[in-house]
Amino acid sequence: MAAPEKSTPRFYWLAVAAFAILATSVFYMRLPILTSLRGLAFDAYQRTAPAPPLADSPIRVIQIDEASLARYGQWPWPRTTMADLTHKVGEAGAAAIVFDILFAEPDRTSPEQVIAAAPSGRRAQLRRALGTLPNHDAVFAEALRQYPSVLANSLHEQATTTPFPMHAGWAAAGDEPGQFLPNYSGLATNLPLLSDASAGAGFINWLPDGDQVMRRVPLLLRYNDEVTPSLSLEALRVAVGASTYILRASNANGARAFGAHTGIESIKVGPVTIPTDAGGQVWVRFRPYDPDEAIPAWRILAGDIGARELEGTIVLIGASAPGLMDLRATPLDVSIPGVEVHRQLLEQIVSQDFLTRPDYARGIELIAALAAIVILALAGPHVRPGAGAAIGVGLVVLFWGAGFLLFSQARYLFDPVFPTLSAIVFGGGATTYFYQRAEHQRAGIRRAFSQYVAPSVVRQLTAHPERLKLGGEVREITLLVCDIRNFSTIAERMSAEELTTFINSFLTPLSDIIIETGGTIDKYMGDAILAFWNAPLDQTDHAARALSAARAIVTRMEALNNTWRTNAEATGRPFEDIRVGIGLNTGPCCVGNLGSERRFDYSAIGDAVNVASRLEGLSKVWSLALLISEDTMNHARDAQLAEVALVRLKGRSGATRIFTALPDPDALSENHAPFLAAFHAGRFDEASGLLASLEAAPPAELLNLYRHYRERLDQARSAPPADWDGVYDPDRK
Repeated sequence: MAAPEKSTPRFYWLAVAAFAILATSVFYMRLPILTSLRGLAFDAYQRTAPAPPLADSPIRVIQIDEASLARYGQWPWPRTTMADLTHKVGEAGAAAIVFDILFAEPDRTSPEQVIAAAPSGRRAQLRRALGTLPNHDAVFAEALRQYPSVLANSLHEQATTTPFPMHAGWAAAGDEPGQFLPNYSGLATNLPLLSDASAGAGFINWLPDGDQVMRRVPLLLRYNDEVTPSLSLEALRVAVGASTYILRASNANGARAFGAHTGIESIKVGPVTIPTDAGGQVWVRFRPYDPDEAIPAWRILAGDIGARELEGTIVLIGASAPGLMDLRATPLDVSIPGVEVHRQLLEQIVSQDFLTRPDYARGIELIAALAAIVILALAGPHVRPGAGAAIGVGLVVLFWGAGFLLFSQARYLFDPVFPTLSAIVFGGGATTYFYQRAEHQRAGIRRAFSQYVAPSVVRQLTAHPERLKLGGEVREITLLVCDIRNFSTIAERMSAEELTTFINSFLTPLSDIIIETGGTIDKYMGDAILAFWNAPLDQTDHAARALSAARAIVTRMEALNNTWRTNAEATGRPFEDIRVGIGLNTGPCCVGNLGSERRFDYSAIGDAVNVASRLEGLSKVWSLALLISEDTMNHARDAQLAEVALVRLKGRSGATRIFTALPDPDALSENHAPFLAAFHAGRFDEASGLLASLEAAPPAELLNLYRHYRERLDQARSAPPADWDGVYDPDRK
């Protein structure tokens, strides 16, 4: 982003509009990378403010861990052991016994399975010994039937016709909910004997994000177009004794869908209402996994539990041993048992402390992204890169801070990623554009001024281009006009090549003097130079700088003449000293980039320029190298300047007092000022006497000036004018 500018090209605003349209299009594409980044943002929120443990949680986990496997043997355990586990939990008063385990095959340790697996010669003997023992699956089924039990099922894509073991009915309000749910054609279920004996059945599938991290848990899915409940949902239903689920979807009575099919809104289970996203999933606010909160299965089987430890609770039974492969990744843990996910979800439902991503969240995120683009677009042309970056960082902090505040205080999930990316991409593009534009501007300034002003001035202008008011401004400046005397006569004696060399040898050192004193070279006019001070940068001593440059030019001309004379003598050519005339004037001018849209120069125009030019021309009248206006003398406050005359310049009605500078100010007679006073007052006899004393020993520089005054004085004495004011009125500028 750049320094302040008067205007911004139309192309910039077209680019802003195009970027906003592109950003909106990308937003609605729902790119997987944006979904992944959103998940990481929500993970960051959860890691910063994880869910606190639920006091007096009614959810318990019994885990089949390494210690339990060491005591009771490798998995799978006999169904009689599972029946024993069920009896002990049921007798402890559990409101629901939930198995996060699939019992899809008969128990291999059951008597009939052992007989069938034995060699044919031993089957009769085994049948006599074991035939009277009960079937292990039947024993487990009987235990399931006695208590409120829930079994797990798994949905998959390989087609099956086995019906889902539903134990509850459905009622729906609004749109048909199945259209919003993924559909599976395959089912892995428990033995029919066990399914029929249980009080509930639910699927254990989950829909992971691309990084396989579990952030949401589906409560509803479809199997062969039939809506089915999750294991957690069934656990809750059985625990509260409900027989029916009530689904509320878009366009239900009171739902604000306005005819749009936006999805599922909530599920009611008995007295409990669970808000969901459009696909029937629940965002889980996780807390760090603590394995010590779970009860090892061996303790239950050994009877090592408190009398009321399980009473009235939902008991989840699942595997935590790594070898059983029931592990999940969450935003807080790389690996936790799947049964722990059910626990944390049920605790969230029981506490009614839900993470919610409202339907309007995406709309707000898009508005935030577009607002960031607009803010950065408006700021871009008017602020420097540092300030622009600060605005961009401020917007990013605002997005993330607001998102985290809504997460921690209201449990809302708003995605800061897309607005952040929009701000970064647009801000980076705008910064690049304005940086390149500023560099182009600086390069233009360097090109425009490097030949005309001091390098220090160029550095200041490129660092602070706002100091250069493009298009012109009125400011007080001191102007210098320098020209060679009798240049036409000199040029006639030289070839074109020689003339070019001569002009360069003259203009180069004089230009160096101007630049070294902080002056700006306006233009070269053949053998003449126009320069000024106090622009483009402020110089409070601009008149003194200009006067110093003029004196240095006069001195430098003496050295140049010596050089040129030596060169001429070496070639045997005649040489005549080169004389210059310099005019200095101070006054207001319009200074800036002046010209046409195709070609312009940094220049000054105004009456003050004309006065300086006319002073340079008047210097020929008295053969003086330097003439200075009274305005410049007053600004320079140089007491060593000698007054020359009162002059009525062309185009001006009033008189202008002009001065000159002598190499040796002490050579000026004390009678100089009294003479001018007497002359201007019309006291001719007195003036004549004073002029005679001046003519007796004049400084060489003022010899022609005094001759000029003698002519005017003699003429005035011979024919005294009636309106004498002593003002010189030249015939030419």
